[in-house]
Amino acid sequence: MSTQLLLRNDFEGLTMTMPNERTRAVIQTGKFLLELSQDSSLPERIRRDAKFLLRHYPNPFQMLLAGRIEEASDPDASPMGPVFSSSTEISYHSPITYDTDAKVPR
Repeated sequence: MSTQLLLRNDFEGLTMTMPNERTRAVIQTGKFLLELSQDSSLPERIRRDAKFLLRHYPNPFQMLLAGRIEEASDPDASPMGPVFSSSTEISYHSPITYDTDAKVPR
């Protein structure tokens, strides 16, 4: 099978993920891992693995701060734009609304 065919099949039906959606997904994944790590109805191995993954997982503040830094960076340094957003709202240009959102002095 050709590489072009494989790439076309991989991208069919996919929509572009926006920085705010990616940021929200990472934050929600962290919350999900935390829930798993504390759920005593789950096997110990699952709880232990979730705790292990959370050990170096970014908290919401860190994710939103990363987005703020990327948004303020030189567009020539990253022509594709920011990967993460300073907000989980619809647009990464939206005002910050969560109390955990990044607050960077200007």
